[in-house]
Amino acid sequence: MKRALVTGGSGGIGAAVCRRLATDGLHVIVHANTRLPQAQKLASEIAAGGGSAQAVAFDVTDRAGTGAALEELLAGGPIQVVVNNAGIYDDAVMPAMTPAQWSRVIDVSLNGFFNVTQPLLLPMMATRWGRVISISSVAALTGNRGQANYAAAKAGLHGATKSLAIELASRGITVNAVAPGIIATAMTEGVFSREAIENLVPMKRAGTPEEVAALVGFLASEQASYISGQVISINGGMI
Repeated sequence: MKRALVTGGSGGIGAAVCRRLATDGLHVIVHANTRLPQAQKLASEIAAGGGSAQAVAFDVTDRAGTGAALEELLAGGPIQVVVNNAGIYDDAVMPAMTPAQWSRVIDVSLNGFFNVTQPLLLPMMATRWGRVISISSVAALTGNRGQANYAAAKAGLHGATKSLAIELASRGITVNAVAPGIIATAMTEGVFSREAIENLVPMKRAGTPEEVAALVGFLASEQASYISGQVISINGGMI
């Protein structure tokens, strides 16, 4: 059974991705930072439904701590699917943005991508099969007022994705990014009114976490073996 690690797996999109990958027959490692009880609950729900899952907690910005946690996980075998979903936002227009706001958002999304993905690559390469999937954002493609830090972090994932895809192409490993638009999760609740969504989204609705998870599930499958180095939008026609 292939193993998948989903960072930020206890959140809205992350939880949907975990459920989808478990349904597709993978053993899912549900990652959390401070929300370990939620990750454990999700892993238990997956197991109760006939899937295979476990929960793990570490801070993706802590390189040493992340490395130690991954070393322990790798003792059980390679992790062949990694979904880099962990991310935060801390909005402010740049003239009023603090260095801490800039650094923290970059640290979680971009440095976290490196801290988690890099230690998994050699074991993954040894199997000659793997999937690296990073959750980006429409903000990385269009920019968004008050989110220079978030857009920069997610756009950085695009460059890393394309470069890593070239490096791993001959090893049977694909590397892609998924860029959601407005998705109905707790993170976006109250941020976008119905009127705003109708104005911004040609489909006149927010997407669902399950729709994002379906795309991730496809990219993690055998059917997507010739798709690599791509940033795939899922945004109801926004761009």
